Amino acid sequence: MPRTMTVLFGGTGPDWEYREAPVPDPGPGQVLVRTGAVAFNNADTAMLDAADQYVAGFEFAGEIVAVGEGVRGPAVGERVMGTTPRSFAQYVLADHRHVLLVPDGVGYEEAAALPTGLLTEHGALSPGSFQAGQSVLITAASSGIGLIGVRIAKAIGAGMVIATTRSVAKRELLTRTGADVVVVTDEQDLTQAVLEATGQDGVDVVLDHVGGQTFADCLPATRVDGHVVNIGRLGQARSTIDLDALSYRHLRLRGVSFGFTRAAELGAVIAELTPQVLPAVADGRIRPVDTTLPFDQANTAAARLRTHQAHGKVVVSMP
Repeated sequence: MPRTMTVLFGGTGPDWEYREAPVPDPGPGQVLVRTGAVAFNNADTAMLDAADQYVAGFEFAGEIVAVGEGVRGPAVGERVMGTTPRSFAQYVLADHRHVLLVPDGVGYEEAAALPTGLLTEHGALSPGSFQAGQSVLITAASSGIGLIGVRIAKAIGAGMVIATTRSVAKRELLTRTGADVVVVTDEQDLTQAVLEATGQDGVDVVLDHVGGQTFADCLPATRVDGHVVNIGRLGQARSTIDLDALSYRHLRLRGVSFGFTRAAELGAVIAELTPQVLPAVADGRIRPVDTTLPFDQANTAAARLRTHQAHGKVVVSMP
């Protein structure tokens, strides 16, 4: 194993830069992974624009090369995908609870694009009390994570998936991904379109990635005793809601954010993926990649992400 590695560093200007850093040793409960690929999220470009100096990245895939004291799960030599800060590096340290085995036949480029989307979307369906056969509304479904949400909902038995996008050009993409109904919010009223699609009942579960007015519009589009789960704030973090829609429909509102400060909770969310979602990854029902580029083109990958035209996740392969 080498003593140094290349990492992608942010906070020094408008672009990331490449630096050399020591290869770390795993501490108690940690695994050291030699990365084969890493994937970009919207948070990566937001941090690049605003943060102090830091090592970038949140999700990766590769091979375990060392384990720390107390690790009873993944072993040296196993292929894993996972999530951790500072993952844009040739070697990554991660909590052993925050990695999953990569299914046979799935490459590192595909695997690296999955962890954040899988744990976020499936982790949001759980507090939404989702059951097979129910209807699900996914806002901003043409985003990288939203596309994974559509695929997960279909894979675990949603009776109807309604997906929203602002762009009519994304309608075909969402239909191809598995959405039963696509609502183009620049042309359609979200609430009315959802009620029409559900016989005026509304959906059972909402996964909202937008916030703001979109979040408010989701409430009257949800059935009596339904669940609305906010995941992201792509539009706005503040929302003014109609309390009559909330109360008369007896809605249950939840907010989720799967950060790294609650390591055990995040580990439990990731553990649920193995029996319920990984089979759909293994057989090809969940495939998230839009673009794959070499590691020395990371700034090109970031530019692709900023266009908001990616049809899935943007991935870079590691040297």
